[in-house]
Amino acid sequence: MSGSSESPAGARRRVRLTVRRAREDRGLTQQTVADAMEWSLSKVMRIESGEVTIAPNDLRPLLGYLGIKGKETVDDLLQAAKISKQRKQWWDEPDVRDGFTPALKQVVQLEPDATAVRYFYPLVVPGRLQTPEYARAVFNTFKGEISQQVIAARLAIRRHRRHDLLNRARPATTYVLLDESVLYRRVGGIEVLIGQLKELLELIQQQRIYVRVIPLEDEALVPMLGTYEIIYLEAEDDDDAVLYRESDLLDEIVEDVDAIRRHRATFERLWRSSLDETSSVELIERRVKDLATAPSHSRRGSGSAVSGSDSAGQKES
Repeated sequence: MSGSSESPAGARRRVRLTVRRAREDRGLTQQTVADAMEWSLSKVMRIESGEVTIAPNDLRPLLGYLGIKGKETVDDLLQAAKISKQRKQWWDEPDVRDGFTPALKQVVQLEPDATAVRYFYPLVVPGRLQTPEYARAVFNTFKGEISQQVIAARLAIRRHRRHDLLNRARPATTYVLLDESVLYRRVGGIEVLIGQLKELLELIQQQRIYVRVIPLEDEALVPMLGTYEIIYLEAEDDDDAVLYRESDLLDEIVEDVDAIRRHRATFERLWRSSLDETSSVELIERRVKDLATAPSHSRRGSGSAVSGSDSAGQKES
């Protein structure tokens, strides 16, 4: 993708992938490139990981060193480097900066360009689909592990991502694979869970998301993997996708195509074997009804604790 319509995040990604692939094709290490360019190793690492943009004045000699010399190609990449530095977005605002990890910041920058997203969530509702009350309950379980300032920033990030999802003119095709236990885990208490499940039903009704549930009663379906998302930037091509993977207090971006294909294959296998969309909706509706008619004594309390995915260190997805 190139041209004036390219987003800053998309332009940055294109530049850094070109640089990284050219380095790898020439059999060079990041340290070798750093020494040749008289840069620090961390600068090369951060450019290739997408943590920072690269200035056109730095990019031009780097492209020459890596053997990328065609005028049209070089000019296109220099233009992309300029685009990548254009206009500040909401993720640059002071109230959210403390809530980002490098991986999460890449995710939110790429989401506006996504054509499709696959969410695999065995523990809680995906962060981008969470109601404010549900999100707050998730983060409240991590008081003492992360500061109130960071929690506030992550809640703000979550609000922004949710707003973008609900207001995008041409939303990405979004597939959500939930374990049935998510429908029972009383994050924030019954009322919060009811509100969250109703929100999912509304998003399904609006055809913003497609949801399937992995049934607890099927002993052959055990969602052993941790939380992950696959974000597609061109059609649904694994070669132009990004995997965002979470585990406890860690998160990471994975761009290895083989890893992305393995995760997609697992997703597709579980998707085919789970309850279909109609049966999943019926199950969620039954769960809402059961919760709404629960005895009053069971409706009190703050809800069960949440641990692991989408909850701490990195946590925003």
